[in-house]
Amino acid sequence: MYDFSPATGSDKPALYADLLAAARALTEGEPDAIANMANVAALIWQYVPDLNWAGFYRLVDDVLVLGPFQGKPACIRIALGSGVCGRAAATRQVQRVEDVHAFPGHIACDAASASELVVPVIHKGALIGVLDLDSPRPARFDEADAAGLDALCAAIAPALAG
Repeated sequence: MYDFSPATGSDKPALYADLLAAARALTEGEPDAIANMANVAALIWQYVPDLNWAGFYRLVDDVLVLGPFQGKPACIRIALGSGVCGRAAATRQVQRVEDVHAFPGHIACDAASASELVVPVIHKGALIGVLDLDSPRPARFDEADAAGLDALCAAIAPALAG
């Protein structure tokens, strides 16, 4: 049994350090990428406050395909370059959107979403997919969130590559 929980009152760097340690503990030695994505999505849901969606889109035949997540049902396929996830995949750059309603081409899977953070997952130079976080709170994500989740994705990318 795993018993991970974020320290109460932690600042963001401490929270993301704890999250990374928990993710490494869960994924270490597990070769199944889908199982690892599922556990990491659950950890993020548990550790990161004010989310209404947290999960992965996997790159399959040049299309982002829904992977393990926490939250309401979501869009199944996203073309590269489309929406926030597609832009993160196409550019391989973190996308931090304070107001998704002002983002040209935003794909609204959950009408309650107000802000979004998408981090590309890259292993050995190849795009594996993206980590997508949505929040009902405008401007929910800041540079500390982007840096913490980018570091998380970089560190566990081998476990998500399969």
